[in-house]
Amino acid sequence: MCGVSEKTTCAVAGGGPAGMVLGLLLARAGVHVTVLEKHADFLRDFRGDTVHPTTLRLIDELGLWPKFAAVPHSKLKKGTFEVRPGHSVTVVDFERLRMPHPYIAMVPQWDLLNLLAEAAEAEPTFTLRTSTEVTGLVREGGRVSGVRYQDADGPGELRADLTVGCDGRWSVVRREAGLQVREWPVSFDAWWFRLPRREGDQDYTLFPRIAPGKAMIVIPREGYLQIALLIPKGTDARLRARGLDGFHADVLELFPEAGDTATTITTLDDVKHLDVHMNRLRRWHSDGVLCIGDAAHAMSPAGGVGINVAVQDGVATARLLAEPLLRGRVTDRDLAAVRRRRIVPTAVTQALQRLIDKRLLRPILAGGDGAGPPPALIRLVERVPWLAVIPGYLVGVGVRPERAPEFARRAPAG
Repeated sequence: MCGVSEKTTCAVAGGGPAGMVLGLLLARAGVHVTVLEKHADFLRDFRGDTVHPTTLRLIDELGLWPKFAAVPHSKLKKGTFEVRPGHSVTVVDFERLRMPHPYIAMVPQWDLLNLLAEAAEAEPTFTLRTSTEVTGLVREGGRVSGVRYQDADGPGELRADLTVGCDGRWSVVRREAGLQVREWPVSFDAWWFRLPRREGDQDYTLFPRIAPGKAMIVIPREGYLQIALLIPKGTDARLRARGLDGFHADVLELFPEAGDTATTITTLDDVKHLDVHMNRLRRWHSDGVLCIGDAAHAMSPAGGVGINVAVQDGVATARLLAEPLLRGRVTDRDLAAVRRRRIVPTAVTQALQRLIDKRLLRPILAGGDGAGPPPALIRLVERVPWLAVIPGYLVGVGVRPERAPEFARRAPAG
């Protein structure tokens, strides 16, 4: 039996990008909101660390730009592809976007979440509870009326007018609400690790390096390189069994510039396995509960767009539900409006990711020797360079980008 029972207006399960953005915006509207995060802090590596131009604009609109700009980060302005030795073509161009910050900022996700948490905690109606794991849902009269949780003091209940699941691809809220998910096949998993970034290293891009049976993405970060080695789906255990020599050989085949830095990985415990999934809920809500972000639609890492879509979900949800929450009555129609608003950008983004998987990654990981973007595309952007803004828009801005609602906007502090 739960020993504690409390009350809030909106309970948010999960303090990731969707949950923290939603919590901040609702609090700025005057809604009493409690975010429950199972970890003690946000310090977890190899999360979505790409902050896209639409999210950068949102940070600006929220009055947080000076603090964000002070966070160490690198800027990805173009995506180039080496078509032959010494000759690269810009296939994705963010600098051509008509955005206040036309680039992708490479920022550790914990820095972004800490920034959002600090801003939210300045609002009197916001509460962040860390080391508090949501374990189930509370139901009354056939509707969800809050969450059950476990913290250092034991089990408890938090009653809420609305519960929002932002607890990721393995969402407890989604499972307990009985919401049905549709899965799509994915051809790859990812091994994440980091290598030192040496002075004089070139600027890397988000286009994969390719060899038969494997691919690698090298992401520039402040002081180090974050690397994703894409492996065929379900082969994690088999490839680990080869030991460090096999791993080092794979790294150097795709990334010979790494040289002896590859041997800084001295244990495969430093290589983290991401079990890639792509799925989407058929229905995002039930009475008293809603799922957004990865809890509603797990994304592939392709393009690094998952964090941006999750943030946009949070913005749309806050704008659509702030008023119903303030008046104390959130209807089924209100909750359905969130999915109606976000289903098109979600479906289009996942369709593009499935296309990348099918046409590019699946043949490579099956042992093919594909070499990147279609030659016709390369020739076209060589002749008409401004066309590189189109994939730049799809990745950096996306379909139906959201703007901060007026109630959440602030002038920069100071």
